[in-house]
Amino acid sequence: MTLIAPTLQAFFTERLIKQRNASPRTIASYRDTLRLLLCFVRDTTGRPPSQLGWNDLDEPVIASFLAHLEHERHNSPRTRNLRLTAIRSLYRYAALRHPEHAAVIQRVLAIPTARFDRPQITFLTQTECQALIDAPDPSRWEGRRDRALLTLTIQAGLRVSEVTAINCGDVTLDTGAHVRIHGKGRKDRAVPLTSATQAVLAVWTAERAGNPTNPLFPTRTGRQLSRDAVERLVQVHTDTARHSCRTLHGRRVHPHVLRHSCAMSLLHAGVDSSVADDDRDGVDHARAELLDSREAVKAGNELIAAVTGANHKRDEQPLQLDRRSERADVFCVEVTNVVGDVDQGNVELLL
Repeated sequence: MTLIAPTLQAFFTERLIKQRNASPRTIASYRDTLRLLLCFVRDTTGRPPSQLGWNDLDEPVIASFLAHLEHERHNSPRTRNLRLTAIRSLYRYAALRHPEHAAVIQRVLAIPTARFDRPQITFLTQTECQALIDAPDPSRWEGRRDRALLTLTIQAGLRVSEVTAINCGDVTLDTGAHVRIHGKGRKDRAVPLTSATQAVLAVWTAERAGNPTNPLFPTRTGRQLSRDAVERLVQVHTDTARHSCRTLHGRRVHPHVLRHSCAMSLLHAGVDSSVADDDRDGVDHARAELLDSREAVKAGNELIAAVTGANHKRDEQPLQLDRRSERADVFCVEVTNVVGDVDQGNVELLL
């Protein structure tokens, strides 16, 4: 029996760290996956990880582990597939070192990813974003910190890992105000700041008075905020904002919703989608919703022209999407110079 322990250690020290130069987050994700797998095998078979061989981690065991993640730990299919990706990476590495276990490894690598429905992207309107920003208590230190954090996150469309990793030296408030971000995939970018965001950050950085290497949004003890802490503060302030913004009732708001809100606001403002290409998911969903809306507006033009028997002339203004609408699914369409039984006025197109 070939033990997995030497190969498992070499997978992290040689494959991930030396050969692939993987990021700390990738290494941590793979570590957590394999730790869950080893604990699952120990609990189900009673064998400690130091005595496990490759035949003990065959396809039925891996499949049972994936089912355990979904049914007992209540992980989503996305998380299940993420764990499977880490396991596949380990087994592909082991295939080169242990050809005598090629059949076992091949069966594990053949486990398919789970299919899942893609939910509709949620986002906040400008009114909802402002209600969320105004929710923190400005009389408390945490409230002023959270207000600055929410303002920057919504305006810049930052991921949780990006906003928690910002240091005081990453913010420039002079001419050409911007914040430097070290993002996903080790990409660095500079995000320009609006005047409103500059004003909020100027007050907070003056109060923070930290060194350039200190986190911009720290805990009370000066440490970097965790992902759980950011998610918790977003939830707390969302609950507070519901008192002043009724449209937030029944809505689940998590930190990534703020990133989607930034993408939608850029597209609603007419910004080319290539400017916001860093958020591919949010931008793609936003673009699709806007295209659907424009198609509906075009159909409305054709319908009115058919009913009235009047065609829009080139110098007349056709139906257009009103970017001032509060929701992406409600559009105010202005009808002008229409003859017949259709009066001049506003028409609401509800999608």
